[in-house]
Amino acid sequence: MAANSQFSMALHVLAYLAMTGDENVKSDCIAESVNTNAVVIRRLLGQLREAGLVRSQTGAAGGTRLSRPPQELQLCDIYKAVCDGKVFALHARTPNPECPIGRNIEAVLSELQSAIDRSVVERLGEYSLADILTMVEHNSFKDAWSV
Repeated sequence: MAANSQFSMALHVLAYLAMTGDENVKSDCIAESVNTNAVVIRRLLGQLREAGLVRSQTGAAGGTRLSRPPQELQLCDIYKAVCDGKVFALHARTPNPECPIGRNIEAVLSELQSAIDRSVVERLGEYSLADILTMVEHNSFKDAWSV
């Protein structure tokens, strides 16, 4: 089972946009940095645009840029824009209600999932895109995530 890479890709894209300042950047350029297809980037940019994190312009001078300064973009907002807000998924099929575990496991896991999701959003709320840029520029991430 593969992990969802939307959040890390979104951080990469937004950091790239932040480094270019107020310049509109084409999805092809961003895709080259992320090492993926421009269609994947355009889909991701659509989510970020819907969340109000980026602005896009069409045409020859078109492209995408941040909608506000990096210090105003909290990681929790980026996470909410591209993730479904669930760190793990529940069962794909309803467990057997005749089994003592199957009868109650979804309710227990649902509560656990909610608690973890709140913790993730709270923790991400402590950091901005500017913090990520500083860590990337100075390679100073080793102590940044200590709990």
